Parts: sequence; structure tokens; C-alpha cells
Amino acid sequence: MIYESGATYHIYNRSNENIFYKRENYFYFLRNVKKHILPYADILSYCLMPNHFHFLLVVNEKGVEVSTKNFKEGVQLLPKSIDTMLSSHTQAINKQEKRKGSLFAHTTKAKMLNEAKNNYLLQCFMYIHQNPILAELVEKLEDWEFSSYPDYIGKRNGKLVNKELALGMLNIDINDVEFITNKLLFDKVDEDFI
Repeated sequence: MIYESGATYHIYNRSNENIFYKRENYFYFLRNVKKHILPYADILSYCLMPNHFHFLLVVNEKGVEVSTKNFKEGVQLLPKSIDTMLSSHTQAINKQEKRKGSLFAHTTKAKMLNEAKNNYLLQCFMYIHQNPILAELVEKLEDWEFSSYPDYIGKRNGKLVNKELALGMLNIDINDVEFITNKLLFDKVDEDFI
């Protein structure tokens, strides 16, 4: 996929096994997100699950620049950096779990939401946050610490998400995030965007 500057993407990948075994694995991954994604995109929302992850982001101009270094010459900087991040995570998990081989079952998927209809951007934002409930990992969304949801409801003051940009794009007030997210849990979510 060729990324476009200013475009919004739902980025996700999964494994046939866990990609996070310990709490520290999640924090290691998030530190790498800060290092490998934030220079190239604004993150609107994210959720890390035991065997997969989701990001909703807006690519910046630097993210669409083409690499001129090493074996990844000709690849845009954002996907190159995401590949580096996932490779680093795989190596760390392989060492920790004394395993070999690929950790992720597929290549990372990216779905552009700019041209999507039926308010997919809002649905995707909420769907990403709802993952821990849908997987029955927690009873309340705010109890899953590895998503951006606690940042939006004021439970945490994280630095990964650009809340102002997200709320502006979604045309919602920060005080409505909790209500809208919980309401959509009971509505049918169109999963065409995932």
C-alpha cells in the first residue's frame, strides 16, 4: 500500500499466538510505537490485545517520504518503521519465550478511512476501544490499560494519542466519548473497515 499524507488509516496485525506474554511486553511495544510511529503519524486511538493490535492514525508528510537507505530503499518511511518495530518486538519475544520464527501471522494491514462511508471513522475509533470488552478481557473499557480509552476519559494522561486532532476529526466532545463508546457496544458495528 502507498500511504498518503494527511490520510487516516486503520492499521492492524495479528498472530496465531500471543504477541504479549507479560505486562512488560506491552510497555516495550508502546515505547517502540513512540519511537517508530510518532515521527511519521498522529495516533488517534490504539488498542493492544494479547494476540493483535489496532491503530487509527493520520500519516504526516515525513511518513510518506521514501527511504534511500539500506535494503528498504524505495519504501515509504512509515511502513518501513512499522516493519522495524514489529521485527524488534518479534526478536524480543523470541528471546524471552525461547521460540524461533515469525511472530505475526500476516503482513500489517492498513485500511484508508478517508473515503469510507457510514461514519466509519467514528465506528473504527470506537471499535478499537471496544476490543477488550468484545474479547471478554475486562468488564469495563477503562479497565484495559493497553488502549487509548483511559486517556480519553481522563483516567490517564498518556502522550501517544493526539486527542485534540481525533476529537476534531470525529466532531465529538471529549465528555461524549464514554457515552458514545458504550452506546455503540450495543449497536451493530459495521466490520467492513477491519
